[in-house]
Amino acid sequence: MQLKNKSAFITGAASGIGKEIATMYAREGAKVVIADLNDDAAATTAASLVARGAQAIGVAVDVTDEAQVNAAVEKAAATFGGIDILVSNAGIQIIHPLEEFSFADWKKLLAIHLDGAFLTTRACLKHMYAQGRGGTVIYMGSVHSKEASPLKAPYVTAKHGLIGLCQSVAKEGAAHNVRANVICPGFVRTPLVDKQIPEQARALGISEADVIKNVMLKETVDGQFTTTDDVARLALLFAAFPTNALTGQSLVVSHGWFMQ
Repeated sequence: MQLKNKSAFITGAASGIGKEIATMYAREGAKVVIADLNDDAAATTAASLVARGAQAIGVAVDVTDEAQVNAAVEKAAATFGGIDILVSNAGIQIIHPLEEFSFADWKKLLAIHLDGAFLTTRACLKHMYAQGRGGTVIYMGSVHSKEASPLKAPYVTAKHGLIGLCQSVAKEGAAHNVRANVICPGFVRTPLVDKQIPEQARALGISEADVIKNVMLKETVDGQFTTTDDVARLALLFAAFPTNALTGQSLVVSHGWFMQ
């Protein structure tokens, strides 16, 4: 029970990677807040965890809305006696060549990834600082936090930006025993990635099988997708690590696609 009595606020937690992290945290004793744009899905996910003996609530939140973020974090802190862990995981993907990208889509993607990370961080840090027991902030980056791919200019920009935000939080938070780190997964077979496969096939003029084999998994050592469990295990490591020795870092989990 590595997270016993810890409270975790996880965005985008009603599906995919966020749901897997929430499930693992609950198994390790955390009190979990399922924060998601989809109110019904958040409630359902929280209820399934409660049915298994966990403490969990679902909250509806648009991470780009300052008032909604602040209200959701206040509700979480009031329910579970503070905030110990933030996992900023909510994200989307939009695929287009840069010259065809609309400004509206550019702003939408950056708002969810970067504005959402900023707003949730600011709201949670206030509690982490005030409660005097420290905390940890975890950002969901990507291999695209380290290198670029075609058709994903705003996504790459946002994921690079999360590393800068993380390092700033690590510097400022150290005095309050707050750590910050970034998880950088390779391609994880979630609905977000499933949606990309036909989009990239159309944009590149190749088959969906070729997108998987020759685009998504080409640079891995074994031709395998990263799993949600792989990512959740790393999120547990960051959340449970006991000291400031591990802060301001970005760790890649990608079956060797990107190596540092």
